[in-house]
Amino acid sequence: MLFPKHVYNFMYEALILARRAFNEGEIPIGAVVVYNGKIIGKGYNQTGKLKDPTAHAEMIAITAASNYLKEKFLTGCELYITVEPCLMCSGAILLSRIETVYFGANEPKFGSAGSLYNVLGEGKYNHKPDVYSGIYADESASLLEQYFQSKRILNNLN
Repeated sequence: MLFPKHVYNFMYEALILARRAFNEGEIPIGAVVVYNGKIIGKGYNQTGKLKDPTAHAEMIAITAASNYLKEKFLTGCELYITVEPCLMCSGAILLSRIETVYFGANEPKFGSAGSLYNVLGEGKYNHKPDVYSGIYADESASLLEQYFQSKRILNNLN
């Protein structure tokens, strides 16, 4: 075990949310924000359902956590995401000052925590979270593959 057990437990909660997104026909990404060992924000992709390109799992979880704490800065919080955050979500992570980010699968097309860009690790901003990857990476990547494979099959039938 590379990480403490609680890291896997919280990432598993994010995976449950990713499966919910999958079941609702959304790109299967889930996220949870944790403060003092408690989940205070949850989110899963809902861009189609809400007709909102900003309704990413991370954005929803960050908003929920900010509302819970009644604070704009999420100092002392950890964010668990099934897939590497995009540029928009990485910006929100920096602006909210989340201290630690854990993610599962890399995202070579949109990832900005090391794959395409490394916004979170560059240190060019007034905040630099600790970032860890690879937690339940295979499970997270498998959900994405299943989702996009099903979309290709549907597109070929139409």
